[in-house]
Amino acid sequence: MPEFLPFHAGRSAALAVIAALALAGCSVGPDYQRPEVAVPERFTGAVAEADGADVPLATAGDPAFWRRFGDPMLSSLVEEALGANHDLRAAVARYDEAQALLRGAGFDRYPTVTAGAQASTGRVSESEAAAVPGGSRDIETYRATLDASWELDAFGRVRRAIEARQADAAASAADVAAVQVAIAGEVARSYFLLRGLQERLRVARENAANQRETLALVDARWRAGGATDFDMARARAQLEATSSRIPALEAEVGFAMHRLAVLVGRPPDALSAALAEPAPLPALPGRLDPGTPGDLLRRRPDVSAAERRLHAATARIGVATADLFPRFTLAGLLGSAAGEFGSLFESGSDTRLVALGIDWSFLDAGRVKARMAAADANAREALARYEQAVLQALEDTENALLRYARARSEDAHLEKAAAESAEAARLARVRFDAGAAGLLEVLDAERTRLQAQDAFADSRARSAIGAVELFEALAGGWPDSLPPMASAPPR
Repeated sequence: MPEFLPFHAGRSAALAVIAALALAGCSVGPDYQRPEVAVPERFTGAVAEADGADVPLATAGDPAFWRRFGDPMLSSLVEEALGANHDLRAAVARYDEAQALLRGAGFDRYPTVTAGAQASTGRVSESEAAAVPGGSRDIETYRATLDASWELDAFGRVRRAIEARQADAAASAADVAAVQVAIAGEVARSYFLLRGLQERLRVARENAANQRETLALVDARWRAGGATDFDMARARAQLEATSSRIPALEAEVGFAMHRLAVLVGRPPDALSAALAEPAPLPALPGRLDPGTPGDLLRRRPDVSAAERRLHAATARIGVATADLFPRFTLAGLLGSAAGEFGSLFESGSDTRLVALGIDWSFLDAGRVKARMAAADANAREALARYEQAVLQALEDTENALLRYARARSEDAHLEKAAAESAEAARLARVRFDAGAAGLLEVLDAERTRLQAQDAFADSRARSAIGAVELFEALAGGWPDSLPPMASAPPR
């Protein structure tokens, strides 16, 4: 318990001690310094160029990258999600909580002032009353006080605690930005997945219609004796195999619509009607400028959040270290006390007290040092997490660059394959009609066409998703301000 020293004859000396402590105040524990992390000068991932373009069509960290795709529905969905997504609302609420805790910690720099009042009545024994001339057995006491206490932050415990809260709030702000990036990316990915599935569904239905025509032609020939039962069976089998793809694709289309609806904060079936009409996948940027790794690390909100948490953990080492030193508290009281309520605040009823409290836990140094060791271990963990966040950011970007470049190359090959297989299927039908080719050649060409067109549609969707992932890796989708659902964190 702190020992309080009343101010009376020696108050001048006590005031001198307080002034000296205030002037000599310092903050114990390590001062935070941003860790030095070695990063390469440039990214090695190759980026495909479009039509020989020699300038980037999009740049790193585009705050509204989804608009680059020129799809009004996508832009509407992303912007709605940034205003209504429940995960983002939860992240903003956590930021508001961190800000409130920071404001609360800031009040520790100033005196704490409280007011109180007390009224009591009691009865003493006759012998106790007789000991006081004219004493009464019934005693009443009334008291009103104004109390103040102030920790003199001689060794920086309060300052380090505020520093830690400031870093916590900054980390929480970066968390909001990271969720924002993730939400924008998830909406765009889900949207392109939906459009790709709708294209694959169109391809499957179109091929089923073509194979239905082939079956009708074979059936007519079979009735005329120009085809065998074996030909009929093969044609039916291929039609049924193609038709079997349609229900599975329809289900996946429904799943993608449900995902998008939930991402924008609506019930799962809310967007089914609006998204039912297929739309083509957008043109993709041919070249994306990733900038430098150093710029990326300054821009990525997850890296920023990890660094701020390291700062907070470092400051808390100082909070724990300050317990090795004495804690000085200045307390004061002004009030009035009387035996009758009506006598309160009358002349002679005033009371006052000024005291300096000293609380020193040097006898409990074992526990203090254990807390210091725990704080130091927590800081080392935060450092490891920061370094891992840096490596993860670099890996994400290198992978996204490589994936996007290779996906564009795959697109080019599959587009040619789809066109050539469609032409082959057309020629096989012409040859079949002319009697120059058998049914097997037609069925094989139609099966190849379906596979090539489906693969191309799937590849186009994956390329669009790859573009989104690259924007996301480059910390795109971080608007300058948040929707007005809560106070926006500082950039």
